[in-house]
Amino acid sequence: MHLQYEDFEKIMDIGIRLSTERDRNRLLLTILDKGMEITNCDASTLYLYEKEELHFKYMKTLSQGINRGSDGEVIDLPPVPMKEENVCSYAAIHQEVVNIPDVYASSRFDFSGPRQYDSLTGYRTQSQLVVPLANNENELIGVLQLINAMDETGSVIAFNEEYEIIIRALGAIAAIELTNLSYVEALKTQIYSFVEALTTALEERTPYNALHTRNVEKYASLLADYITQLHGEGKCEKTFDQARKEQLMLAALIHDIGKLAVPLSIMNKATRLNSRIEKIDDRFALLRALYEIDMLRGRITAAEYEETVKDLETELAFIHAIDVVDYVTDKDCEHIKKLAEKQHTGEEGAALSYLTPQEAECLAIRSGTLTLKERREMENHVVMTSRILEKVEFYKGFSMVPKWVGAHHEYLDGSGYPKGLKGDELDLETRLLTVVDIYDALVATDRPYKEPISRPKAIQILKDMAKKGKVDLQLVEWLDEALEKEGVADT
Repeated sequence: MHLQYEDFEKIMDIGIRLSTERDRNRLLLTILDKGMEITNCDASTLYLYEKEELHFKYMKTLSQGINRGSDGEVIDLPPVPMKEENVCSYAAIHQEVVNIPDVYASSRFDFSGPRQYDSLTGYRTQSQLVVPLANNENELIGVLQLINAMDETGSVIAFNEEYEIIIRALGAIAAIELTNLSYVEALKTQIYSFVEALTTALEERTPYNALHTRNVEKYASLLADYITQLHGEGKCEKTFDQARKEQLMLAALIHDIGKLAVPLSIMNKATRLNSRIEKIDDRFALLRALYEIDMLRGRITAAEYEETVKDLETELAFIHAIDVVDYVTDKDCEHIKKLAEKQHTGEEGAALSYLTPQEAECLAIRSGTLTLKERREMENHVVMTSRILEKVEFYKGFSMVPKWVGAHHEYLDGSGYPKGLKGDELDLETRLLTVVDIYDALVATDRPYKEPISRPKAIQILKDMAKKGKVDLQLVEWLDEALEKEGVADT
């Protein structure tokens, strides 16, 4: 039997497929299936070389309907030790193809295992072609064992020697690709370890931000999986394959890394005044003492002093209330302005204001706890994230991560930051990160500056933002459906 043109064409096609396959398990299965197809054999076993032993990965026997390992199951057979009396081990040790026409007529190797298997199953193991899988650096990856080659009539024959070099060549291509995939996995591991290190550093600075990072990753994964499910049901054109989702997950983990450069006084600012309230308390105590001195020295009457003390107590209570209130009204802002103009003037003309300009500015913050300057510093974390990631040489499979995380505070209408991007300038992944980032910020239970809100209220806020053209309404609705499907409580 000699190789025909069609055989070479088939071999070329298989070689191309092996060199382009990016899934490790599919690559291994291709080696086994195509090896059987080329040699027209009935059975095969693929071993992987691990911990100085050959471990069963896949087993297939067409005539008996046996197909083990291809569905991910672990084959519960003991590994083959690296001893030369075992034909597979011999091929691995010497990196040599072994072609046995009939195992029952051969005394070269210990075939007691196949003979015992035959006696238990009624199978008849006859010819074997054992091919080591080694990469271009002669590193052993595994062994492919092909069993019982057949002719056109289905009779078992010896393996054609012409196939030896072909199977070995394809095995070498596959082994090289497996090695390349291992390098890719090593790169991914390195990138993820880098991200974990940065996330740990952020967690050490402020614990709630680390939890936020994990939550954004969780919600992004949930939404991506739901979109993929909808795609499978024919309800959505978008989908996330494994590579796309991996890249999205890395972006979620690293999206806030620029907060390492934001001062803790801003990151953890729980109220409008934060630590400034203590200075105000001390100042009001000092003001009371100064007014008491004025009374004792006759500069004011006792009645005036009592009235002033009541005013101090009222104003201090107002300050404490405004410090933590959700929203500051126009009336409150006007009162803060007048309060900032109040001062005590001593005998020598020294004046002590009730509030400093910075304190008045903090109290007059309409919503939230950050002044305009502080908010800009906080928003600058996106720019810092981009600067940090510019220094990282990302593996091409993660090349979009810097772009996505650098734009996760942009809005569809161009009103976001830092670049004012809008519409089609924002990838699906960026839009998704924006939605889940806002959602977690709304429902978070550990923020020092706000109370959490319920899931329905958070979703409604996001829908209102979508109606104003800021976020993707479809993603908001899908997130709501995914959360409900996951059983996330409304509270």
